[in-house]
Amino acid sequence: MAAKWIELVTGSLDEKKAYRQLKERQKRLPSPYLETAGAIERYLMSVGGVAESKALLDMYRDLIELMEQSAADATPVRDIVGDDPVEFVETFIASYTGKTWMDKERMRLRDAIDRADTQGGTS
Repeated sequence: MAAKWIELVTGSLDEKKAYRQLKERQKRLPSPYLETAGAIERYLMSVGGVAESKALLDMYRDLIELMEQSAADATPVRDIVGDDPVEFVETFIASYTGKTWMDKERMRLRDAIDRADTQGGTS
């Protein structure tokens, strides 16, 4: 019972555990893959806008797997992210489904206007 209540407040404990395991895998990446994964993760968390933790966890898992495989194959970082890392990450984000913060805010705006319109009446 207490675990359910805690998860209601803090989110899924399983997802938090999975995230910590991915962070440990990231720490074991060799340079420059470690730094690249860190920079991309920072960007995802800052401006990625993903609101659903499962989608974010899937993205992060795929990112770590990409970096691990690239390190194993000795693929240069620029061959992974190209000339524009922002374009790479934006394309990476777009390939995942899930609500973004912007989706939530758009819905909040629509709902607020609908409520205002029905409460205030129309002329």
